[in-house]
Amino acid sequence: MFSLFKKKTPAADAAPSPPQSPSAPPPVEAPPERQGWIDRLRRGLRKTGAGITQVFTGARIDDELYEQLESALLMADAGVAATAHVLRELKSRVKAEGSTDPASVRRLLEVVLVELLRPLERPLEIGRVPCTVMMVVGVNGAGKTTSIGKLARHLADARQKVLLAAADTFRAAAREQLMAWAQRVDDRAGAPTSTQAGVEIVAQQGGDPAAVTYDAVMAGRARGCDVVIADTAGRLPTQLHLMEELKKIKRVIGKADPQAPHQVLLVVDGNTGQNALAQVRAFDEALGLTGLIVTKLDGTAKGGVLAAIALWARERQRERPDSPALAVYFLGVGETLQDLQTFSASEFAQALLS
Repeated sequence: MFSLFKKKTPAADAAPSPPQSPSAPPPVEAPPERQGWIDRLRRGLRKTGAGITQVFTGARIDDELYEQLESALLMADAGVAATAHVLRELKSRVKAEGSTDPASVRRLLEVVLVELLRPLERPLEIGRVPCTVMMVVGVNGAGKTTSIGKLARHLADARQKVLLAAADTFRAAAREQLMAWAQRVDDRAGAPTSTQAGVEIVAQQGGDPAAVTYDAVMAGRARGCDVVIADTAGRLPTQLHLMEELKKIKRVIGKADPQAPHQVLLVVDGNTGQNALAQVRAFDEALGLTGLIVTKLDGTAKGGVLAAIALWARERQRERPDSPALAVYFLGVGETLQDLQTFSASEFAQALLS
């Protein structure tokens, strides 16, 4: 099985280091190219984290500090349930550690956030089956097609042969947009490091989205593609007839490959805050999501919604232990191909509280 995008560092094969104290999480160590991404993430989350970090500029640990932190988390769109969970865990750790200053409380807050977010951190697995089929969904304007282009770039860099299904058959220029991204990826694939990789596309203007997707899955299997990615039309979860169309696409994919789709990915706009959680719940109920791509985190004041999503995902897993656990596979902080990177709970928490 090939675990794609699993972050590797020069020390990946070294002996494990001793466990760290929970009150002092180690800083994220990353190669230079990853450090550039972390810096962009830190800048992107500055509006979200500013109100939270200001809470710890005082000199005392008291009820006022916790009240200010509660307000800051709610303003960051962490939501009522996740805010209550974070404060409860934080107070417990502060008492157990005997913390005496706000700086130590801030470090413990980072620990609590990492532990809450960690279950969402998993690599996207490619290679469990000969041809992995991904169905990508989302509301209009979330950055779905752009994220697919960036995802195809990562796959091509990993020497994966990709086929894109332009199943958004009715939006003007949707097929052309996807083709443009495919061409950008192929330009990169011409480099010496990616000569085995490439991106193909199956498209049909004005055709039935389910039929286009079916043809793409069959073509991908016949051509020996590693991955087939279906780009579906954006829709609101309240548009019931369009949600039924998504269910049909998923059923038709299953006719082409009984095990597919192997991944159902929802692209959500990080600027939408609690609306993002509502989208996750609605699309999961309709399709059974396996993962998320959270976009547009550059400059958002609502990045705390990831805490709300993490808490909901924990409850979802408790209620449905046999269903695949939900993952946040990627975060996006800009428009370039390099601005979509794998999610790390430690990186996110440290960027948020830096």
